[in-house]
Amino acid sequence: MRLEEFNYFLPPERIAKHPARPRDAGRLLVVGDSLGDGTLLDLPKYLKAGDLLVVNNVRVLAGRLTGRLDTQAVEITLLEQDKDPAVWAALAKPRKIFTPGAEISFAGGMMARVVPPNEVSVPQEAKGASQLFLAFAWQEKRALSASAFAAWLESYGDMPLPPYLKRAAASADRQDYQTLFSAGHEPRAAAAPTAGLHFSARLLGALEASGVERVELTLEVGAGTFLPVRSEDPRQHKIHPERGQIAPQVAEKINQTRHAGGRIVAVGTTSVRLLESATKPTAHGRLETQPFDGVCTNYILPGTEILSADLMLTNFHLPRSTLLMLVCAFSGQERILHAYRHAVAAGYRFFSYGDACLLYRSNYRST
Repeated sequence: MRLEEFNYFLPPERIAKHPARPRDAGRLLVVGDSLGDGTLLDLPKYLKAGDLLVVNNVRVLAGRLTGRLDTQAVEITLLEQDKDPAVWAALAKPRKIFTPGAEISFAGGMMARVVPPNEVSVPQEAKGASQLFLAFAWQEKRALSASAFAAWLESYGDMPLPPYLKRAAASADRQDYQTLFSAGHEPRAAAAPTAGLHFSARLLGALEASGVERVELTLEVGAGTFLPVRSEDPRQHKIHPERGQIAPQVAEKINQTRHAGGRIVAVGTTSVRLLESATKPTAHGRLETQPFDGVCTNYILPGTEILSADLMLTNFHLPRSTLLMLVCAFSGQERILHAYRHAVAAGYRFFSYGDACLLYRSNYRST
């Protein structure tokens, strides 16, 4: 397996800089035994009563911060909170100037000190070389409560838009880069589960009217979404662990749907990764999804048999990325790369704010 096998040509103008308005106005490429061009509002035509939509309800943290280390301007992206609520794992630019004990100053009276990795409780496997750990405090040294930090972050943090957008986050991104499913949840993700961005109240209503039900799980999208695959053999890449939860009643509903002959429709690669972590064949040969509350570490490459979902709604993913490899595992590498070539030629919009595709699992016949 070579990294270059997962490459494709994409003109820069195909990268969507802003989302479609309204949310459900994007295009939909259906990738099954053949290709079909449509729109997101066509989705109910491809699903049926008894199917179950599985969505990720994680909320994105407004965790991109700008500050100063001495006279140098720096950018910080918060990833994961330590057991000490004032300490965070983060990505930083320029990384090489951050050393233990260094202090960064931020607007609004906040500062942060770089903490050695051995002083934090983040799991060892999550302590990648690209990360650092920051202990936040008020510059005047008064106590910093979790609620005060959250309020400060809401005022001074920006949405962590992907770097390929090549633009600063705007006020509209605070709503555009959150799914409807995340409303009311505590922000925990370093990036959005972008397949969920397409859903509007109108589209959800149409699906419900068609008899399609919905459940929610949570996978806290983390650093892995920012980190490129650098190994020529993708199997040598280390996937970043992400925390996930599937509630008992959600697992029960998934199993009931499957046993009744309904299809499991995963919204996004994050939903597939978590479902695959929690789904196993029983001794009787039936698939069962178990409740889950832990760390998701699975790395899905071509050759991995997908068990947990029959269809997947997802966006178009970056060349040579772990997400492109996952969808190739789901629908077949040749089929996916053919679909992507078609999407480029047909003018689809790519990546986080782009259009969507509905994928049938490679061993599932769509006709």
